[in-house]
Formats: sequence, C-alpha cells, structure tokens
Amino acid sequence: MNASDQVRSVELAQRVASVAVLFRQHFPDARANLTPWRDDPQTRAHAEQESLDLSFHLPGWSPRSQCRSFLVQLRLEQSPAGGSARPRLLGVTIRGLTYDSERWRLASVGDWQPTGTHLPQPAVVEALQGFVREVFALFSPGASARAA
Repeated sequence: MNASDQVRSVELAQRVASVAVLFRQHFPDARANLTPWRDDPQTRAHAEQESLDLSFHLPGWSPRSQCRSFLVQLRLEQSPAGGSARPRLLGVTIRGLTYDSERWRLASVGDWQPTGTHLPQPAVVEALQGFVREVFALFSPGASARAA
C-alpha cells in the first residue's frame, strides 16, 4: 500500500521519511513519491496491508540503473495501521521500472542479487544493497529515525 496511507504514528512517519532520505543519499537525482499506487477499486483489491510502498523517479531513463523509476516495498510483520507498536521489518524488495514493465528486481532474501531482463550496473547494485542494509538498521530495535 501507499506509504502515505499506512503511516499512523509520528515514529513511523519519521522512519518513512528517513527511508526517502537514505535512498536519495545513494541516488540524489531521484524524486520521492509516497503514493505510487492509484486509489481505485482494482488497486485496493490487491493492496497488501503489511507493505509500505514508495517510489523514486529519475529525471529520465538511466542506463546505469536500466530503469526510470524504483519501487521500494518494505514488508512488515504487521500492518502499520494495526496498532501503536512499531512494526518489525521483514524484508525489502526494490523493482526497477520503465513505462512498459519491470526490468529487474532485488529482494532482501537469498544473495540479494537483482534478477530480470535488464540488470543494473554493479555500482548501482552495490548502492541498492547498501540502501537495504541501512533500512534494516533504521528499523532495528532501538534505532533512531533521526539516524538518517
């Protein structure tokens, strides 16, 4: 679901904002979007309550990244709207997208390597892996959202 729709506490809002800051540290040209999904019945039917989704759009197609946009999905142990306790981060999936389709995806399972038809360059993969590590650190118990 859209990150902006899921945030129900100041602490989680700070963490989502910190995720955006962390991503922009690796990809300074990217513009953050906390509402990547349309609000229509078909989209709502497939909404995942345990996911915080945000996207980042590049000014154009990036040959290094092999995409125009990144969709970042944070998988949580519980729905952020489900209570006041901070949800535990279970995983991160990043998808490289163009207007046509998904070009690649990187998930925080297995070897954290991208899979797909058009893979980003190794330096971009390293930046994405570093970003994922930083997101896990941000959501770890005792971490401060101001760390970013």
